[in-house]
Amino acid sequence: MSFLVTARKWRPQKFEELVGQEHISTTIKNAIINERIAHAYIFAGPRGVGKTTTARIFAKILNCLNPTNGEPCNKCEMCNSFNNSQSLDVIEIDGASNRRIEEIRTLRESVKYAPTKGNYKVYIIDEVHMLTTESFNALLKTLEEPPDRTIFIFATTDVHKVPPTIISRCQRFDFRRIEIGTLKHTIKKIADAENIKIDDQSLTIIAKKADGALRDAESLFDQLVSFCGNDINAKEVATMLNIIDEDIYFELTDAINSKNFGSAFNITSTIYENGWNFIDFLNGLIEHFRNLMTVIVRKDSKLIESSEDHQKKFLNYLDCFSEGDILRILGYLNKVQYEIRSSQNPKLKIEVSLCHLIGLQKTSQISELIEGLNKAELPEKKKEQSNNLIQHSSHNLNIQYGDPEKSKEDIEATVHEPSVNLDTLTSNWMNFIELINTQKFALGASLQNSKPLESNDNTIIVELNSKEDVDIIENNRSYLSCLMENSEQIFNQKLNFSFISKFSSPQFVSDNKSSVISNVDPNLSQDENSLINAILNELGGREINR
Repeated sequence: MSFLVTARKWRPQKFEELVGQEHISTTIKNAIINERIAHAYIFAGPRGVGKTTTARIFAKILNCLNPTNGEPCNKCEMCNSFNNSQSLDVIEIDGASNRRIEEIRTLRESVKYAPTKGNYKVYIIDEVHMLTTESFNALLKTLEEPPDRTIFIFATTDVHKVPPTIISRCQRFDFRRIEIGTLKHTIKKIADAENIKIDDQSLTIIAKKADGALRDAESLFDQLVSFCGNDINAKEVATMLNIIDEDIYFELTDAINSKNFGSAFNITSTIYENGWNFIDFLNGLIEHFRNLMTVIVRKDSKLIESSEDHQKKFLNYLDCFSEGDILRILGYLNKVQYEIRSSQNPKLKIEVSLCHLIGLQKTSQISELIEGLNKAELPEKKKEQSNNLIQHSSHNLNIQYGDPEKSKEDIEATVHEPSVNLDTLTSNWMNFIELINTQKFALGASLQNSKPLESNDNTIIVELNSKEDVDIIENNRSYLSCLMENSEQIFNQKLNFSFISKFSSPQFVSDNKSSVISNVDPNLSQDENSLINAILNELGGREINR
């Protein structure tokens, strides 16, 4: 007996043998049992998922003499004649080679005749979308009101090419791509029946290569049996199909984790020597890190379409990468995938890109940084510096924000006797501002809209009236020491200045030599305030809200 390919040898003969299309087989079986059979059906879906097979089983059961629970018996005269392709009541037409209007007119003439032996006359038109517009138009009337006991079953991979007027006259069934797990189980079942040994990784490669089509998976299985014999392993499968070995992706992942730049060149050389396509490599690498992202987020590998060994490998990276790391890697790979198509030297592009991936620094969460700062011990030198910052000194210029009345009372409680009265301050204030203008115009302009409120000891309390003035003084705090130096020329003594404003803003202290930020929160301890001030000064920032 001549060799019969696996796709034909193991073609389903009953609905229960149909793989991955249970929603369709159940619907059709119930329609047959309840005698709710329509006159036209259209089966749409990808290639190799069982559209024509379902149509044949449907046609066979319609004419079966002894159907059982919506399944053909495969023993009666009608079933045997159908299985031997001798049935006159089931006409299968290829739409691609019988697309002209002349063939459709012939079909219309044959429709008039009743079934010869069976209960129904069934027309199966495969690839119906290949018919011409004129052919579809000629079929419309017959399809809408076919003769009694006549059923049309259309199958197509491009249902959008079928006119809506045809689809509206049919019951439409959409076939799905078959899942990888189902494909693996089916091929494994066939291999066991044929006494062929095949490992799980090989089954995964076949299933992924088939892209949801069982017929493609069975064809690949035949090729592998011819190449490997009765013992199929993943290495030989990858060699025969010229598929990139998935282990190379794990090698790169290890290199990224260990910062091993040498692996970038080894991996690129392996890809080049094996003749693998660099774009295919990038596609596989993106899928690899997508799988890794799934594992990191879900903490398991159930949703990964990979072999069991590779699923276990993915779990080893749970503590090596964060979601942010994988997102950065995927974003960069998508960019490289776009750029490499126009690259004149893809190998160099891959080498540079892999080195860039390996050199990426791992991301840190803000919460982790804050936690680290909270646990960190502040050096003694920083503590002393921070403690000195919050001490009021006669050499410092204090700027305070908050309630003006409250601040004035606090200051009055700590002073003993005024050195410059308020009248003297008010009368000479404009002269003082003009002197400041000659040295720092922006600072002088901000003081132009201010006024002195009180003089206590050697400190002048000045009220700021606008937010703009507050911002100007904050941005020019390193120049505030000139106020103290110039005060001696106008008021005959060096004075400290305390600015009061209703606007909420950080308090800072400026002396003659340097400018540092000092935030004092009465609700916190001195050590906590010192730590915050040291961080702000060390990193060059300022506190926005507490």
